[in-house]
Amino acid sequence: MASIFTKIINREIPGYIIAEDDRFIAFLDVMPLVEGHTLIVPKKEIDYIFDLDDTMLAEMMVFAKTVAIAIKKAIPCKRIGVAVIGLEVPHTHVHLVPMNTMVDINFTKPKLSVAPERMKTLSEKIRNEVGK
Repeated sequence: MASIFTKIINREIPGYIIAEDDRFIAFLDVMPLVEGHTLIVPKKEIDYIFDLDDTMLAEMMVFAKTVAIAIKKAIPCKRIGVAVIGLEVPHTHVHLVPMNTMVDINFTKPKLSVAPERMKTLSEKIRNEVGK
């Protein structure tokens, strides 16, 4: 059965897509820690990040860097935190989280509920900064 991320990749369910190429996609987390919380996902469904071959892992991190730079330009923050948890969805993904304090990347805190219109605005704002 396809993961929820594969369903977003295949456009079977909607997602707030920020960037994509032939191997990776970035989209807003619908249960974010903070506004702008983005997921980087390989289009090939592989459960565990360290099962990616070295080339794919390196390319995913370079893709993530491009997206992180765009997030930082679009969302006021001091840094973009990076986390790999990998237990919630059996499909490799990297969390990019805008941070002003360490609490911003605390995965035990309650997730935000962000209105769809705000998510759309955030995704457009970040997408407009990709590659600039």
